[in-house]
Amino acid sequence: MIDLYTFTTPNGRKPAIMLEEVGLPYTLHKVDINKGEQFTPEFIAINPNSKIPAIIDQETGITVFESGAMLMYLAEKTGQLLPNNTSDRFRAIEWLMFQMANVGPMFGQLNHFRNSAPEKIPYAINRYEKEVVRLLGVLEGQLKEQEYIAGDYSIADIATYPWVAIYPYLGVALDEYTHVKRWVATMEQRPAVQAGMALKGL
Repeated sequence: MIDLYTFTTPNGRKPAIMLEEVGLPYTLHKVDINKGEQFTPEFIAINPNSKIPAIIDQETGITVFESGAMLMYLAEKTGQLLPNNTSDRFRAIEWLMFQMANVGPMFGQLNHFRNSAPEKIPYAINRYEKEVVRLLGVLEGQLKEQEYIAGDYSIADIATYPWVAIYPYLGVALDEYTHVKRWVATMEQRPAVQAGMALKGL
């Protein structure tokens, strides 16, 4: 049994999708970041960085924080969604790192400055919008050649989809990114993605 400590954010949805895909039983634990519950001593004991999500594997006693590390852990545990072949494996890992280092931070900053910041700062909005558009172009080029980001369906897709899925809130359209748009539609049809995105019970 996996204990998943999470909330309804793109990062918070990644491990839920993964758990649904690999078929591991899990228990959802709500950590309401709007109420500051990530700063409680109980949660800091799980993740000293006070960020959701995090998991505890009751079978092994292993605790993992950082969503990318969680996806890798669950892939290793189940032997699913991360190829064994070295070349294919590192292709999936490099695109996972692309999401962690680029898509998540840049989409997140645009979301913040466009939708949450108390003051609208045109420079910040323009800066992050340009970077989001650039990253969508990178994904468009990659998805032009194959159905999924790293070839076969993998943790790279699971990591990236929840962030790209928020594009309407960012004021960005996918009309010119036909391959990204097709990939989004494909991801939306997966039952595990639907269940993980819903986070029912939170």
